Amino acid sequence: MTRLSVNINKIATLRNSRGGKVPSVKEAAIKCQQFGAQGITIHPRPDERHITRHDVYELKPLITTEFNIEGYPSEDFLKMVTEVKPHQVTLVPDTHNQLTSDHGWDTWKNLSFLKEVITRLQENGIRTSIFVDPDVVAIEGAAETKTNRIELYTEPYATIYPLDRYKAVEPFAEAANAAKKMGIEINAGHDLSLENLNYLHKHIPDLAEVSIGHALIADALYLGLETTIKKYLECLR
Repeated sequence: MTRLSVNINKIATLRNSRGGKVPSVKEAAIKCQQFGAQGITIHPRPDERHITRHDVYELKPLITTEFNIEGYPSEDFLKMVTEVKPHQVTLVPDTHNQLTSDHGWDTWKNLSFLKEVITRLQENGIRTSIFVDPDVVAIEGAAETKTNRIELYTEPYATIYPLDRYKAVEPFAEAANAAKKMGIEINAGHDLSLENLNYLHKHIPDLAEVSIGHALIADALYLGLETTIKKYLECLR
């Protein structure tokens, strides 16, 4: 079964908008796991507009499933994750002040840099994943880095899905098939929702993990967190 990792960044965004500790990202992580999520994802950014550095260290002992930390591999980020040692680090090519991830790595242009970073993380016992577009050439570059996994950037899929489901999913299925032939495991994330997740999963049944935050937390406002997580898990069965 494809694992569901819940991105709790939006819980931190809401907390930070008011200050203080409510809602608690620690409690959110605990509850998500109790309700069936098989992982917790966070994406600490340099400006700490949602997940803070303090959160990263406080969350580590609370994760009983799988801990995935996303981020651009700056020296400060790498120092933090090699201290915390999450199960997985997902490398994204975000700029310092980027609102949200909106493209994958140019793996060939950044090949030597990514190789160096991935070697460092793997030597610390951390599984690596590279954020990539559904592009076979980019995936071939990812294979050269010796990364354990790729994460397919699925915003284009989510955008086209309401208009043409097959057209939306086709490049992602092709990319996933290419990655599988290269021996790379496949994650997916960005703008996945209760509307489009099941169709993606049917066409890429070998997905190791999906990371979902914005839509899932928004759904939880109406449905409740426990019901929402169960609905997302159902999409993956």
